[in-house]
Amino acid sequence: MNYENLLYKTENGIATITVNRPDKLNALNKKTVEEIGSAIKLAETDSAVNAIIVTGAGPKSFVAGADISEFLGLTVEQGKALAQAGQNVFFAIENCTKPVVAAVNGFALGGGCELAMACHIRIASDNAKFGQPEVNLGLIAGYGGTQRLTQYIGKAKSMELHMTADMITAEQALQLGLVNYVTTPDALIAKCTELIEKIKTKSPKAVSGVIASINGFYKNGVDGFANEVNEFGKCFATEDFKEGTAAFLEKRKANFTGK
Repeated sequence: MNYENLLYKTENGIATITVNRPDKLNALNKKTVEEIGSAIKLAETDSAVNAIIVTGAGPKSFVAGADISEFLGLTVEQGKALAQAGQNVFFAIENCTKPVVAAVNGFALGGGCELAMACHIRIASDNAKFGQPEVNLGLIAGYGGTQRLTQYIGKAKSMELHMTADMITAEQALQLGLVNYVTTPDALIAKCTELIEKIKTKSPKAVSGVIASINGFYKNGVDGFANEVNEFGKCFATEDFKEGTAAFLEKRKANFTGK
């Protein structure tokens, strides 16, 4: 499918979604956010796709924030609608049944940091910078940043970064638990692919259960332990469970089919 502000390709079971506005440092305008939602849905429903990589075009920026020009003149209600639309797309990423890996190449600021945090795993190039600088504009994060950053790095540090608008380096993000790995820019996609290839050897049904169970820990009104029991039980109805246990007992490598 062709997009105005994205590049979309699939190869070896991996869909790569690239935000393609390098002249704007890949800033998120409304059209781009909508297209990301569409691309995630396309990848999730494509039986040939096992996992998704989200990244930005060019060496400088993953996504350097939202397109601020679209904020001018908005009313309170329009501002709420804008935030809700962004959150809905990022919830779709977070709740995607297939693994979504952010390949963070350069600046991940504001909406870009929020986009990376909506992904299940984050791998950063060593030149990456993370931050939520919205207070510089008299705003706060609106696409889930106040919630997810707190989940990942804790209340005190999240408060500091949101209130000071300070940026952190990739190495600091690794130390804080915001990213999983740091690598060189040239090795970034290869590292993402390496991790995905490892995940691809596991049961897709079980991986989806992991995503749903861990996400359930953070959902209001959801009993995470009960959710885990439910997801655990569902595994017993899958062909992957039968194959996995048989392979273990027969001391061979499992051949999972996602059924």
